[in-house]
Amino acid sequence: MSTDLASYKLINDILTSVNNKLLVGGVFCHLQKAFNCVDHDLLLSKMFWYGISGKGYNLIQSYLKNRYQRVIIANKSRKYNSEWEPIRYGIPQGSILGPLFFILYINDFPKTMPISTNPALFVDDTNMIITNSDPMEFTNTINRNIIKINRWFKSNSLSLNIDETHFLQFHTKINKNYDFQISYEYKQITKAQNTEFLRLKFIMETTYR
Repeated sequence: MSTDLASYKLINDILTSVNNKLLVGGVFCHLQKAFNCVDHDLLLSKMFWYGISGKGYNLIQSYLKNRYQRVIIANKSRKYNSEWEPIRYGIPQGSILGPLFFILYINDFPKTMPISTNPALFVDDTNMIITNSDPMEFTNTINRNIIKINRWFKSNSLSLNIDETHFLQFHTKINKNYDFQISYEYKQITKAQNTEFLRLKFIMETTYR
């Protein structure tokens, strides 16, 4: 998606659910150093599965593989070098191909979600909107989904930063605001009053009636 389409999808999902008088919550995920954690072998296997093969595949493989790096620490009197080590993780940031590679890398992420959950992805900005009419099932669905997405992140060498991951409940002034407790592995996820997605600021309470 473009930023416009991703933003429109997220806002439309929230407003449609609010209009239908459903409980609406958003989990806005924060990944730790997402671009640096991309596994080259896994990325290439996904590209091959999507149909990238032949010269195109070989070109991308050459772009990523068989590159080495080391650390040099120097001062006026001495210089220290680490051993050369192969680069197995990470894609170039600030490049044209970097975001495209990451999109291909996480393209199967929505498949981990149940039909009732609406994920919105743009490169490493990831969130999911959950709706339900029953408060208990609403909370259980969110907690189950967090377990599922974190399992997917771990299996794809990505790390979800629970401290920077936020939960927002969207409601109107006339709708009841429940005190939901969302947690993962006995650690509570912050219930925020507002957050940002693609430079848009989302506030938990809508102003219309």
